Amino acid sequence: MNVQPIAQWYGHDHDRLDELFQQFRASKETDFPRAGESFRQFRKGLEQHIAWEEGILFPLFEEKTGLHGCGPTEVMRQEHREIKRLLEQIGGKIERNDAATDADGAALLQTLGAHNEKEENILYPAIDELLGDAEHQDVYGRMETVKG
Repeated sequence: MNVQPIAQWYGHDHDRLDELFQQFRASKETDFPRAGESFRQFRKGLEQHIAWEEGILFPLFEEKTGLHGCGPTEVMRQEHREIKRLLEQIGGKIERNDAATDADGAALLQTLGAHNEKEENILYPAIDELLGDAEHQDVYGRMETVKG
């Protein structure tokens, strides 16, 4: 394959987002403004990541496999809804200058951990197997136009 595998690129993006969330958690007690900025970057990046998956990757997987409205992409969409709900809860607390986000943060980490593991070990490798080089290149080109 001449282009970077989906599993590799999206896995690295998961790592980048995880680091931003860890920066938020590490600084929220000592530097709340910095923590809030880390969370905003994390949230924006995660919402963009989800938009790419739901707007590009999932439809490609469903087209190639015939699994529409069921299977792994439907599970991923359900988990995305939960992730967005938790992002909203944490974001609301930050807007109110409320640092009491430990429970919501733990729930988000638990959900994201299981979610990312399924994507990185099952869904992304399957997509890489289903797509040819031109289709991989098309995915990266389309990412420029899909906004979160």
